Amino acid sequence: MRFTLATLLTAVAASPAFAATGPFFSLGNTDFVVLLAFILFIAVLFYFKVPSTLGSMLDKRADGIKTELEEARALREEAQTLLASYERKQKEVQDQADRIVTAAREEAESAAVQARAELARSLERRIAAAEEQIGSAQAAAVKDVRDRAVTIAIAAARDVIAKQMTAADGNKLIDDAIAQVDAKLH
Repeated sequence: MRFTLATLLTAVAASPAFAATGPFFSLGNTDFVVLLAFILFIAVLFYFKVPSTLGSMLDKRADGIKTELEEARALREEAQTLLASYERKQKEVQDQADRIVTAAREEAESAAVQARAELARSLERRIAAAEEQIGSAQAAAVKDVRDRAVTIAIAAARDVIAKQMTAADGNKLIDDAIAQVDAKLH
C-alpha cells in the first residue's frame, strides 16, 4: 500500500499539470484526464489483485529456482561422491594391476631360473650319455680289435702249427686234450 501511495503522490507532485493554464480539475484538461485514467488503471490492477498475483508468481518462480538450486547442489554432491568412488576404484584397480604385473615378472624370473637349471641338468645328462656312448664305442672298438687280433693270431698259429706239425704230433695232442677233458669232468 505504501508503494502505491508514494507513487501516486510523486505522480501528482511532479505532474506537469501545475504548469498548465486553466482549472486543473476539469475534463477539458488533458493532464487531469490522463491522471484519472492512470488512477483508474492502478485501481483496476489492485481490484484484480495483479500485484499480489505477480508477487505470488515471482515467489513461485523464486521457490522453483531455490528447489532447482538445491537439486543441483544435491546432484553436484552426488557426482562428487561418485567421482571420489570411481577414483578410489580406479586406484584399487591400478594397484591390483601393479601387483599382477609384479607377480607375473616374479613368476617369469622364477620360470627362467628353473628353465636354466633344467637346461643345465639336461646338458649334464646328455654329456653323460655321450660320454657313456663314447666309452661303450671305445670298449666295442677295443673288443673288436682284440677279436680280430685273436682271429689273426689263431690263423697265424694254425698256419705255423700246420707247417710244423706232423700227423703223429696231432694225434698226441688230441689224446692229451681228451685226457684233460676226461680228468676235469670226473
